[in-house]
Amino acid sequence: MAKEFTRNVSLTGEIKFTGLRLKEPMHHSAGLLGVKEALRHTFKEMGIAKSMKTLAEMNQEDGFRCPSCAWPVPKNPSNIAEYCENGAKALADEATKDHIGADFFSKHSVEELSLLSDYELNKLGRVVEPMVLRPNSVYYEPIDWAEAYDLIAEKLHQLNTPNEAIFYTSGRSSNEAAFLYGMFARAFGTNNMPDCSNMCHESSGVALSQTLGIGKGSVTLDDLHGAEVVLVVGQNPGTNHPRMLSALEKCKKNGGKVISINPLAETGLVSFKNPQKVSGILGHGQKIADLHLPVRINEDIALAKLILKKLVTLDAQHSNVLDHEFIVEYVDGYDELIENLSKYEIEELQRRTGVSMRKIDKAVQLLAEKSNIVICWAMGITQHKNAVNCIQEYINILLLKGAIGKPFAGTCPVRGHSNVQGDRSVGIMHYVNKTLNQKIKEHLLFDPPTEQGYDTVEAIQAMHEKKAKVFICLGGNFVMAASDTQYTAEAIENCILTVQISTKLNRSHLVTGKTALLLPTYGRSEKDEKNGELQFMTMESSMGKVRQSKGLLPPASEHIKSEPEIISQMAHAYFKGEHPMDWNALGQDYNLIRNLIDKTVKGFENTSEQSKGFGYYLPNNVRERDFRMLPNGMAQLTINPLSEHQLKPDELLLMTIRSHDQFNTTIYGLNDRYRGIYNERRVVFMHEDDMKDRNLNRLDVVNLHSFYDDIQRTAEQFLVIPYDIPKGNMAAYFPETNLLVPHNQFADKSQTPISKSIKVTVEKVS
Repeated sequence: MAKEFTRNVSLTGEIKFTGLRLKEPMHHSAGLLGVKEALRHTFKEMGIAKSMKTLAEMNQEDGFRCPSCAWPVPKNPSNIAEYCENGAKALADEATKDHIGADFFSKHSVEELSLLSDYELNKLGRVVEPMVLRPNSVYYEPIDWAEAYDLIAEKLHQLNTPNEAIFYTSGRSSNEAAFLYGMFARAFGTNNMPDCSNMCHESSGVALSQTLGIGKGSVTLDDLHGAEVVLVVGQNPGTNHPRMLSALEKCKKNGGKVISINPLAETGLVSFKNPQKVSGILGHGQKIADLHLPVRINEDIALAKLILKKLVTLDAQHSNVLDHEFIVEYVDGYDELIENLSKYEIEELQRRTGVSMRKIDKAVQLLAEKSNIVICWAMGITQHKNAVNCIQEYINILLLKGAIGKPFAGTCPVRGHSNVQGDRSVGIMHYVNKTLNQKIKEHLLFDPPTEQGYDTVEAIQAMHEKKAKVFICLGGNFVMAASDTQYTAEAIENCILTVQISTKLNRSHLVTGKTALLLPTYGRSEKDEKNGELQFMTMESSMGKVRQSKGLLPPASEHIKSEPEIISQMAHAYFKGEHPMDWNALGQDYNLIRNLIDKTVKGFENTSEQSKGFGYYLPNNVRERDFRMLPNGMAQLTINPLSEHQLKPDELLLMTIRSHDQFNTTIYGLNDRYRGIYNERRVVFMHEDDMKDRNLNRLDVVNLHSFYDDIQRTAEQFLVIPYDIPKGNMAAYFPETNLLVPHNQFADKSQTPISKSIKVTVEKVS
């Protein structure tokens, strides 16, 4: 029997240090330096004239939505520069002058390219023509679009069952593309639609749905501006959602207080120099966090319980700390929660948190005195074994305070990618929504599948076990974004076909199935014209507002296509015109897609018109204090046990974090200036006592090991950096440390990987 051909590709690139330079962590964010960095990056990638023209249209009324995070745009923005440093970098990254095509790929094999770092791969530029990697080859070669569509159709027709195909979605896609993609998957016959939400905010969706009846946050931007107290939990807005700092600044100007709860004191929450104001350029900046609680990794439930116990005690003394009128009318489970809290000792809870009682009492006093409270959170909370419980314990605070369903109060899960929430709203989900299925039957005239599909964790396992054989990826860098990099790569390599719809090269284009397609698509900033008509897309912000996005740049190449057109042509090639949906027409006129969205998806109405300007809000039951869909028609208080890690004496808890020069797995540069790290990513942040216990010195080289289910996973070659982080905790950048996260260790109920609380040991490299 002939030996099966395998490609020798690297999952890490060549492991090497790039020349670390250390400085003191910065004490303020943004400011003039942020402006200079944004312009330096965009000028280098796009040129000066193109940069200034395009930046001026980003997030404006008739412009295009930022391709970075999902933070909303103010209703009437007063600034011509309604973007942040990372948004500018994201724009420059997709609108770069550097392009690669057939000539480039003929000279560089996937094996050779895999030796580059993720940063180096990203810097190669835009992919400008469709490419195919055929079996027994290590070189991509050009392929005609029609042949590419036929190849996908052929492989899909070869499957024994539709559930052998997986349709993955990243959060960069528009509502139109995501809807079309989800309907193609259902028309094909599967609900195998994992998406990036599974890896980040799925825990938020589950926690919020169970307690408040909707898997989205309840606040608007105006609510944040007028809040009396804002808790920012497990989040680094200065790097991950920088425009949020302007909202917090406005909250502070209105008299609000901000409490930061995070193992690390992140620079953006220390001080913010608003680059859109003279005072932000010349002044000392606005202090953001009035109080920082440096909670130990994954001890948020202990902290929230301690806050709740103290609030309950104060209420017993003064009778006006909790909102009993709200609780009686809208909340279920009060007596059970009070009984549960009585079982915990204050001293033990405080010991677990690692936070001084003095700081905790300050937080409690603020919460006791105020009722307009917003709690914001991100992946520092959502990526733990008990993530759903963590979120629900914070929701308990809001419910006892009556800080739900009224102005200036509520929940604010801060989403990552720019349309991750919209993707879910328009039907990207692995579970079955009976109402949506009925609407599909009624308006799209086909029977959607009724069997639950694979989420991300299950999809990886199915491919690893060869139960799934075709993997189609609408954006993203799946191999590097997912947990357990080695296991995920093996799963992908088991496929007979992998399809990547992308703008730029990443490692997921090198770690592939037997046959691989790389289909280049438009960036958010590029014009999308069909039959002489300029098309527009819509996206949903993290606060539930749907608005238009229209690009203004010419496409990077005449050989690339829009996502809706690619999806429509895949479907047309598969069905060969024998399907109730007119796939060809849908790919040419996006108004037709929006008409179908309006008919089938809850809350969308007259979207082509209502999404103009700054758009419209989708319905949100929490804002109306409508909890009829929940048990007893009430919002639900929950009983949540404390975390259990059972660390061995030599183990520490590691959380993965972003540097300031990246967005998700896209690496823009090698600096993390807020933390004082320059020209290096292979670093690990440790408490000095933990270093001393392991005989480690500053800049020692270490390997990191995780050990789950008798399997040791290793991330090699990291430089030790002493840092202000709780004892027993460490932090390092992803995706470099994703290979330490076991594929079968994930949050209860949501199956989100445990990327923020990995048990590891540290080995000094001699």
